[in-house]
Amino acid sequence: MTGSPEGPFAGSVALITGGGTGIGAAVARRWVAGGGLVVLVGRRPEPLHALEAELTAMAAQTTLPTVQPRQVALALPADAADAEAMDAVVATARERCGGIDVLIANAGGKGTGTVREATDAEWQQALQVNLMTAVVSARVALPALLEQRSGHSAIVAVSSLAGLAAPPSLAPYTVAKHALLGLTRSLARDHGPAGVRANAVCPGWVRTSMADAEMDALGRLHGLDREDAYTLASSNVPLRRPATPAEVAEVIVFLASPAASAVSGVVLAVDGGAGAVDLPTVAFEES
Repeated sequence: MTGSPEGPFAGSVALITGGGTGIGAAVARRWVAGGGLVVLVGRRPEPLHALEAELTAMAAQTTLPTVQPRQVALALPADAADAEAMDAVVATARERCGGIDVLIANAGGKGTGTVREATDAEWQQALQVNLMTAVVSARVALPALLEQRSGHSAIVAVSSLAGLAAPPSLAPYTVAKHALLGLTRSLARDHGPAGVRANAVCPGWVRTSMADAEMDALGRLHGLDREDAYTLASSNVPLRRPATPAEVAEVIVFLASPAASAVSGVVLAVDGGAGAVDLPTVAFEES
Protein backbone atom coordinates (compact mmCIF):
# COMPACT_ATOMS: atom_id res chain seq x y z
CA MET A 1 0.00 0.00 0.00
CA THR A 2 1.41 3.36 -0.98
CA GLY A 3 0.31 6.85 -0.13
CA SER A 4 0.15 10.06 -2.10
CA PRO A 5 3.49 11.79 -2.76
CA GLU A 6 1.76 15.02 -1.72
CA GLY A 7 -0.35 16.15 1.21
CA PRO A 8 0.28 16.76 4.92
CA PHE A 9 -0.20 13.07 5.78
CA ALA A 10 1.62 11.59 2.79
CA GLY A 11 2.68 8.04 3.60
CA SER A 12 1.36 8.20 7.18
CA VAL A 13 -0.78 5.29 8.36
CA ALA A 14 -3.68 5.90 10.74
CA LEU A 15 -5.41 2.99 12.46
CA ILE A 16 -8.96 4.06 13.29
CA THR A 17 -11.20 2.04 15.59
CA GLY A 18 -14.91 2.60 15.18
CA GLY A 19 -13.82 3.55 11.69
CA GLY A 20 -16.85 2.68 9.60
CA THR A 21 -19.29 5.46 10.47
CA GLY A 22 -19.69 8.82 12.17
CA ILE A 23 -16.60 10.53 13.53
CA GLY A 24 -14.31 7.62 12.65
CA ALA A 25 -15.38 7.67 9.00
CA ALA A 26 -14.97 11.45 8.88
CA VAL A 27 -11.42 11.13 10.22
CA ALA A 28 -10.67 8.50 7.57
CA ARG A 29 -11.93 10.75 4.77
CA ARG A 30 -9.84 13.67 6.04
CA TRP A 31 -6.72 11.56 6.47
CA VAL A 32 -6.95 10.11 2.96
CA ALA A 33 -7.68 13.55 1.49
CA GLY A 34 -4.37 14.65 3.05
CA GLY A 35 -2.47 11.87 1.33
CA GLY A 36 -2.47 9.33 4.16
CA LEU A 37 -3.46 5.69 4.50
CA VAL A 38 -6.13 4.34 6.84
CA VAL A 39 -6.70 0.99 8.49
CA LEU A 40 -10.39 0.79 9.35
CA VAL A 41 -11.40 -1.31 12.36
CA GLY A 42 -14.89 -2.03 13.63
CA ARG A 43 -17.18 -4.88 14.59
CA ARG A 44 -19.52 -4.47 11.60
CA PRO A 45 -17.91 -5.44 8.27
CA GLU A 46 -20.47 -3.77 5.99
CA PRO A 47 -19.78 -0.09 6.78
CA LEU A 48 -16.03 -0.73 6.87
CA HIS A 49 -15.97 -2.25 3.40
CA ALA A 50 -18.34 0.42 2.06
CA LEU A 51 -16.01 3.15 3.32
CA GLU A 52 -12.97 1.32 1.96
CA ALA A 53 -14.61 1.31 -1.47
CA GLU A 54 -15.57 4.98 -1.17
CA LEU A 55 -12.06 6.04 -0.23
CA THR A 56 -10.50 3.92 -2.97
CA ALA A 57 -12.82 5.52 -5.53
CA MET A 58 -11.97 8.96 -4.17
CA ALA A 59 -8.27 8.24 -4.60
CA ALA A 60 -8.84 6.97 -8.15
CA GLN A 61 -10.50 10.25 -9.09
CA THR A 62 -7.36 12.14 -8.08
CA THR A 63 -5.00 9.80 -9.93
CA LEU A 64 -3.88 10.37 -13.52
CA PRO A 65 -5.37 7.84 -15.98
CA THR A 66 -1.88 6.53 -16.77
CA VAL A 67 -1.11 5.91 -13.09
CA GLN A 68 -2.30 2.90 -11.15
CA PRO A 69 -4.83 4.09 -8.52
CA ARG A 70 -3.33 3.87 -5.07
CA GLN A 71 -4.89 1.78 -2.34
CA VAL A 72 -5.59 4.14 0.51
CA ALA A 73 -7.84 2.15 2.85
CA LEU A 74 -7.79 -1.29 4.38
CA ALA A 75 -10.92 -2.61 6.14
CA LEU A 76 -10.17 -5.10 8.91
CA PRO A 77 -13.30 -6.06 10.87
CA ALA A 78 -12.42 -6.72 14.51
CA ASP A 79 -13.53 -6.00 18.06
CA ALA A 80 -11.11 -3.34 19.32
CA ALA A 81 -11.36 -4.76 22.84
CA ASP A 82 -10.21 -8.20 21.68
CA ALA A 83 -6.44 -8.36 22.10
CA GLU A 84 -5.99 -11.36 19.82
CA ALA A 85 -8.04 -9.74 17.06
CA MET A 86 -6.17 -6.46 17.40
CA ASP A 87 -2.83 -8.29 17.32
CA ALA A 88 -3.87 -9.64 13.93
CA VAL A 89 -4.95 -6.15 12.78
CA VAL A 90 -1.61 -4.62 13.71
CA ALA A 91 0.30 -7.49 12.11
CA THR A 92 -1.64 -6.97 8.87
CA ALA A 93 -1.07 -3.21 9.02
CA ARG A 94 2.65 -3.79 9.36
CA GLU A 95 2.68 -6.22 6.46
CA ARG A 96 0.42 -4.28 4.10
CA CYS A 97 1.14 -0.68 5.10
CA GLY A 98 4.63 -0.77 6.56
CA GLY A 99 3.57 0.09 10.10
CA ILE A 100 1.33 2.46 12.05
CA ASP A 101 1.98 6.15 12.71
CA VAL A 102 -1.27 7.13 14.39
CA LEU A 103 -3.96 5.42 16.45
CA ILE A 104 -7.39 7.02 16.61
CA ALA A 105 -9.16 5.25 19.49
CA ASN A 106 -12.71 6.12 18.47
CA ALA A 107 -14.68 2.95 19.20
CA GLY A 108 -17.42 3.38 21.75
CA GLY A 109 -21.06 2.99 22.65
CA LYS A 110 -23.61 3.85 25.25
CA GLY A 111 -23.99 2.85 28.89
CA THR A 112 -27.32 3.88 30.32
CA GLY A 113 -28.77 4.07 33.80
CA THR A 114 -27.91 5.57 37.16
CA VAL A 115 -25.46 3.91 39.53
CA ARG A 116 -28.45 2.36 41.29
CA GLU A 117 -30.12 1.14 38.10
CA ALA A 118 -27.28 -0.23 35.94
CA THR A 119 -26.53 -3.91 36.41
CA ASP A 120 -23.05 -5.39 36.71
CA ALA A 121 -23.39 -6.71 33.15
CA GLU A 122 -24.31 -3.22 31.89
CA TRP A 123 -21.34 -1.68 33.68
CA GLN A 124 -19.06 -4.33 32.19
CA GLN A 125 -20.41 -3.70 28.70
CA ALA A 126 -20.05 0.08 28.97
CA LEU A 127 -16.47 -0.19 30.22
CA GLN A 128 -15.66 -2.75 27.54
CA VAL A 129 -16.86 -0.69 24.57
CA ASN A 130 -15.87 2.77 25.81
CA LEU A 131 -12.64 2.15 27.74
CA MET A 132 -11.16 -1.26 27.04
CA THR A 133 -11.35 -0.76 23.28
CA ALA A 134 -8.90 2.12 23.74
CA VAL A 135 -6.76 0.31 26.34
CA VAL A 136 -6.35 -2.79 24.20
CA SER A 137 -5.85 -0.87 20.95
CA ALA A 138 -3.18 1.35 22.50
CA ARG A 139 -1.37 -1.55 24.16
CA VAL A 140 -1.29 -3.57 20.96
CA ALA A 141 -0.42 -0.62 18.68
CA LEU A 142 2.32 0.88 20.86
CA PRO A 143 5.15 -1.39 19.63
CA ALA A 144 4.32 -0.42 16.04
CA LEU A 145 4.10 3.27 16.98
CA LEU A 146 7.44 3.08 18.76
CA GLU A 147 9.04 1.37 15.76
CA GLN A 148 8.37 4.38 13.55
CA ARG A 149 10.85 6.51 15.48
CA SER A 150 9.74 9.48 13.37
CA GLY A 151 8.92 11.75 16.28
CA HIS A 152 5.40 12.04 14.88
CA SER A 153 3.69 8.96 16.33
CA ALA A 154 0.43 9.88 18.02
CA ILE A 155 -2.64 8.51 19.78
CA VAL A 156 -5.92 10.41 19.89
CA ALA A 157 -8.67 9.07 22.14
CA VAL A 158 -12.25 10.10 21.43
CA SER A 159 -13.97 10.68 24.76
CA SER A 160 -17.07 12.86 25.14
CA LEU A 161 -18.41 15.89 26.92
CA ALA A 162 -19.55 13.15 29.32
CA GLY A 163 -15.84 12.74 30.08
CA LEU A 164 -15.87 16.23 31.59
CA ALA A 165 -19.34 16.42 33.13
CA ALA A 166 -22.24 14.12 33.95
CA PRO A 167 -25.36 13.79 31.79
CA PRO A 168 -28.44 12.27 33.46
CA SER A 169 -28.88 8.51 33.70
CA LEU A 170 -25.68 7.63 31.83
CA ALA A 171 -23.46 6.69 34.77
CA PRO A 172 -21.58 3.76 33.13
CA TYR A 173 -20.93 5.79 29.97
CA THR A 174 -19.83 8.83 31.98
CA VAL A 175 -17.42 6.84 34.14
CA ALA A 176 -15.88 5.13 31.11
CA LYS A 177 -15.44 8.41 29.23
CA HIS A 178 -13.84 10.03 32.28
CA ALA A 179 -11.48 7.05 32.50
CA LEU A 180 -10.41 7.60 28.89
CA LEU A 181 -8.91 10.91 29.95
CA GLY A 182 -6.82 9.19 32.60
CA LEU A 183 -5.69 6.67 30.00
CA THR A 184 -4.70 9.50 27.67
CA ARG A 185 -2.64 11.26 30.32
CA SER A 186 -0.93 8.01 31.33
CA LEU A 187 -0.03 7.29 27.71
CA ALA A 188 1.37 10.80 27.31
CA ARG A 189 3.35 10.54 30.55
CA ASP A 190 4.76 7.07 30.04
CA HIS A 191 5.47 7.02 26.31
CA GLY A 192 6.26 10.65 25.55
CA PRO A 193 9.98 10.10 26.18
CA ALA A 194 9.95 7.57 23.32
CA GLY A 195 8.27 10.04 20.97
CA VAL A 196 4.61 8.99 21.20
CA ARG A 197 2.14 11.80 21.85
CA ALA A 198 -1.33 11.17 23.31
CA ASN A 199 -4.29 13.54 23.39
CA ALA A 200 -8.06 13.30 23.77
CA VAL A 201 -11.05 15.10 22.32
CA CYS A 202 -14.40 15.50 24.07
CA PRO A 203 -17.16 16.12 21.54
CA GLY A 204 -20.51 17.50 22.57
CA TRP A 205 -23.56 16.87 20.39
CA VAL A 206 -22.47 15.62 16.96
CA ARG A 207 -24.78 14.65 14.11
CA THR A 208 -24.15 10.91 14.07
CA SER A 209 -26.54 7.98 13.86
CA MET A 210 -26.21 7.48 17.63
CA ALA A 211 -27.07 11.13 18.33
CA ASP A 212 -29.93 10.97 15.81
CA ALA A 213 -31.45 8.12 17.82
CA GLU A 214 -31.12 10.17 21.02
CA MET A 215 -32.76 13.15 19.34
CA ASP A 216 -35.61 10.93 18.18
CA ALA A 217 -36.11 9.81 21.79
CA LEU A 218 -35.96 13.41 23.01
CA GLY A 219 -38.41 14.40 20.31
CA ARG A 220 -40.90 11.75 21.39
CA LEU A 221 -40.66 13.07 24.94
CA HIS A 222 -41.48 16.64 23.90
CA GLY A 223 -43.52 16.12 20.73
CA LEU A 224 -40.74 17.37 18.44
CA ASP A 225 -39.20 16.18 15.21
CA ARG A 226 -35.48 15.38 15.07
CA GLU A 227 -34.36 18.84 13.93
CA ASP A 228 -36.34 20.59 16.63
CA ALA A 229 -34.94 18.13 19.17
CA TYR A 230 -31.38 19.06 18.12
CA THR A 231 -32.38 22.72 18.52
CA LEU A 232 -33.72 22.05 22.00
CA ALA A 233 -30.67 20.03 23.04
CA SER A 234 -28.38 22.83 21.80
CA SER A 235 -30.43 25.71 23.21
CA ASN A 236 -27.87 26.50 25.94
CA VAL A 237 -24.81 25.79 23.79
CA PRO A 238 -23.23 29.10 22.73
CA LEU A 239 -23.08 28.08 19.05
CA ARG A 240 -26.70 26.86 19.27
CA ARG A 241 -26.10 23.80 17.12
CA PRO A 242 -24.50 20.37 17.13
CA ALA A 243 -21.18 19.76 15.40
CA THR A 244 -20.77 17.70 12.27
CA PRO A 245 -18.50 14.64 12.20
CA ALA A 246 -16.23 16.50 9.78
CA GLU A 247 -15.76 19.36 12.26
CA VAL A 248 -14.70 16.96 15.00
CA ALA A 249 -12.46 15.11 12.54
CA GLU A 250 -10.56 18.31 11.78
CA VAL A 251 -9.62 18.65 15.45
CA ILE A 252 -8.65 14.98 15.74
CA VAL A 253 -6.54 15.13 12.60
CA PHE A 254 -4.79 18.25 13.86
CA LEU A 255 -3.88 16.55 17.14
CA ALA A 256 -2.64 13.49 15.25
CA SER A 257 -0.56 15.50 12.77
CA PRO A 258 2.97 16.93 12.93
CA ALA A 259 1.32 20.36 13.21
CA ALA A 260 0.67 19.45 16.86
CA SER A 261 4.14 18.02 17.42
CA ALA A 262 4.56 19.72 20.83
CA VAL A 263 1.02 18.93 22.05
CA SER A 264 0.60 15.94 24.34
CA GLY A 265 -1.53 15.07 27.34
CA VAL A 266 -4.17 17.60 26.26
CA VAL A 267 -7.94 17.16 26.59
CA LEU A 268 -9.74 19.32 24.06
CA ALA A 269 -13.51 19.89 24.11
CA VAL A 270 -15.24 20.16 20.73
CA ASP A 271 -18.57 21.21 22.16
CA GLY A 272 -19.69 24.47 20.58
CA GLY A 273 -18.73 26.31 23.75
CA ALA A 274 -20.90 24.24 26.10
CA GLY A 275 -18.13 24.00 28.66
CA ALA A 276 -17.97 27.78 28.93
CA VAL A 277 -21.57 28.09 30.13
CA ASP A 278 -22.18 29.00 33.77
CA LEU A 279 -25.26 26.85 34.35
CA PRO A 280 -26.63 28.71 37.39
CA THR A 281 -26.97 31.85 35.26
CA VAL A 282 -28.75 30.28 32.27
CA ALA A 283 -32.11 31.41 33.70
CA PHE A 284 -30.94 35.05 33.41
CA GLU A 285 -30.20 34.83 29.68
CA GLU A 286 -32.48 36.89 27.48
CA SER A 287 -34.35 34.88 24.87
